[in-house]
Amino acid sequence: MPRPRCCRRVSGAPACKSFRPMGVPVAELEEVTLALDEYEAIRLADHEGLYQEQAAERMGVSRQTFGRTLEAARGKVARALVLGLLLNIETRQDDQPGAFGPCAFACQGCGHTWEDPLATGRPPCCPGCKGTNFRNTGCAATPRRAAAKPSNKP
Repeated sequence: MPRPRCCRRVSGAPACKSFRPMGVPVAELEEVTLALDEYEAIRLADHEGLYQEQAAERMGVSRQTFGRTLEAARGKVARALVLGLLLNIETRQDDQPGAFGPCAFACQGCGHTWEDPLATGRPPCCPGCKGTNFRNTGCAATPRRAAAKPSNKP
């Protein structure tokens, strides 16, 4: 079983959610769907011109994960442009609940727990004590893995 996806920082929803070739009815077009994190990867790398390491940090993922996401996004955009396909950008991740949902945090200093809204990433400090000794306890909408059950074998 693969490990669950971590929260990803996305600056916001795209201004336009769909692009299509002129003069072709939507019903006749094949569709390519760009995930929200793929859109954000293209925005950071190609629009803002950030290096992959900087962009990965802004999204809250590893550089390798960012590179894979960017490669997938560029492939989809290129396919849509070259073949004249309908390009849709997702604004929610219905197939992976919680992948971009609110993230839960717990302060190890004062014990305060809280959630930050959609895709805002790691906060600078605990809202309770203003300390920095806190951890991400996961996406609020993503079920956490259950602890391993002790074996009943002798």
